[in-house]
Amino acid sequence: MKQKLILVFQSIQAPKFIPAIQALIATITKKILGLHAYALIVKSDNGLFAVDPEDYGVGMNLRMKGKWGLDEIERLKCYITLGSRVLIVGAHIGTFVIPISKLCKKVIAIEANPITYDLLLINIALNSVSNCKALNIAASDKNENIEFLLNRADSGGSKRVPKEKKLIYYYDNPKKISVKAFCLDSYLEEKDFDLIVMDIEGSEYFALKGMQEILSNSKVLVVEFLPHHLKNVSGITVEQFLSVIEPHFSKLTVPSKQQVIGHSQFRSYLIEMYNKGQEDPGIIFEKVQIGQ
Repeated sequence: MKQKLILVFQSIQAPKFIPAIQALIATITKKILGLHAYALIVKSDNGLFAVDPEDYGVGMNLRMKGKWGLDEIERLKCYITLGSRVLIVGAHIGTFVIPISKLCKKVIAIEANPITYDLLLINIALNSVSNCKALNIAASDKNENIEFLLNRADSGGSKRVPKEKKLIYYYDNPKKISVKAFCLDSYLEEKDFDLIVMDIEGSEYFALKGMQEILSNSKVLVVEFLPHHLKNVSGITVEQFLSVIEPHFSKLTVPSKQQVIGHSQFRSYLIEMYNKGQEDPGIIFEKVQIGQ
């Protein structure tokens, strides 16, 4: 019987499942490990991490593959020096924070999900990171309380309550809570960052709108571009999304397409991607001219 249980447990960790099945597997995993199993410790290429047993997104990749997002981190190295200050909005459990902290002078890591934030603090301690300040807040265009979904099967997908209630955001029956959100221009004392990395599941427009002073001082912005987030979560157009970015940057790189685009083509290029349902986990805006 024990042998059969082990085989079942191994089989349910297969990486490719539809979201509803992932949610079921997350529940089963939690029961197998015990209701009081708070986190699993994983030694990965990103560092030493405490991961949520129910997480079949980042957590599963760390458990099964021993890494997460290393290609993206490698891509960002050219923008970071030992003197750099980095702002990460949507830090999750720290898979970007930990490696990047070793490359720069200071990291400010913002994470809205209180459960994930606790794991972030644990992981900062596990990896003896001393140059990171972590904040448990959401970023928005004003100081407010926002309704927020705590996804279980993919905690990295936790987000502000979407304007459109699609199954893709609710498949694992997330708990809804209220979190404190702030305009980062007024909340953060520090306004100068060499690199900003943002992955906040559809709240990007609101966060960017509330950090125009910070953006004016920054050199590089890396931000997720997902059409369904723009449409269903924030309820905005590509034009609105770009309206808070265009004044500050002159160059756009779309890594998934290996394309470099000038300022005059920002809108047409991203609108085309939007219409085709094409996404990228981190498009890169810079304050330089093409050719420099």
